[in-house]
Amino acid sequence: MSVRIDIAGLRPERIAVVPSPLAELGMALHALSEPGHHPRLQGWTTGVTARLDSHLADRMCEADFLWRTTFSDLFMPFAGVPGGSALPGQALAEDLDLLDKLSDEQFVDAALEFTCALPYSTPGPGPLTDAALRRRALELAAARGPAQVRFSERLLTDPPRTRAWLRQFLQDCDEAFFAETWSRLRHQLAADARHKTELLRRKGLPEALAAVSTAVSLDEAAGRITVDKLGEGRTATADGGLLLVPTSLGWPHLMVLHRHGWQPVLHYPVGSPELAAPPSVEQLTLRMAALSHPVRMRLCRSLARSAFTTSELTQVHGLTAPEISRHLGVLKKAGLVTTRRRGRYVYHQLDVAMVARLGSDFLEGILR
Repeated sequence: MSVRIDIAGLRPERIAVVPSPLAELGMALHALSEPGHHPRLQGWTTGVTARLDSHLADRMCEADFLWRTTFSDLFMPFAGVPGGSALPGQALAEDLDLLDKLSDEQFVDAALEFTCALPYSTPGPGPLTDAALRRRALELAAARGPAQVRFSERLLTDPPRTRAWLRQFLQDCDEAFFAETWSRLRHQLAADARHKTELLRRKGLPEALAAVSTAVSLDEAAGRITVDKLGEGRTATADGGLLLVPTSLGWPHLMVLHRHGWQPVLHYPVGSPELAAPPSVEQLTLRMAALSHPVRMRLCRSLARSAFTTSELTQVHGLTAPEISRHLGVLKKAGLVTTRRRGRYVYHQLDVAMVARLGSDFLEGILR
């Protein structure tokens, strides 16, 4: 599973690495709504929540599906501006002006994307023009509670009013907590953008993408970027550009905006050295499957305590040598067991550090 970006014919000057204050505000709202996704931000989320005005906190709940469950494309409006060449603004007000440039149809489709399961990578009608999609959106909104129903009804009935509400809400968030946060983070993001831009200029797109994440790969011959994610999607730069947008608050999320008709965007976290080389989704699946068998779990119990030969394991577990070898082969293929030779004997042992990482690897993989 992966998200692919076709970049055939993409000119180097159409690739830009630019921070976005609005995208970072979206990640801030997500971290405040889902602090469990962002344990490293616990101090920041606790501090902001403690001093948050109760009225603003209530408004934050009105439309939290835009940032709680996932990350709405509304926080990257520059990608949807016609022409495929708009860049994020340097200040939040500039990004909000770009949000105002989206049509009502674009705004509503992006806002209700996760509510009514609209077509994302392919063209199709929207709920403003399709009565069936409109009913479906309200039905699914009802499953999330009365606040989302009210917001969705207001959005479908009066998009301009809802757009004004969202802009004012984001401005109030900026005044309440984000302006201070952005003043601290923007220097790190600007430095990362300069570094990636220099890599693009001196060494080309492959090196820049490798610096973004090991989960991003480039097939130059096919003209395709592949992002290893637990999901599928496809988009193309076509006549537009490719944007790389860094985030300080976003780890472990590595996101790809691949909405039909919008510029592709890679929204990537910076400053996460502890997971510089996360496992691929395929590797993660292999490891979880290897540990799901009860015999292999019992083998792991032994191998975590000491190194054993195959013949020793047959005696401990009452299995034949071929059975033990087969299970060890599965664990070794998953990278969970190491082997070493001592004279004529081969010893197997559990890679305890690798197993200890499984929890964080699993979280990073499903949230990527």
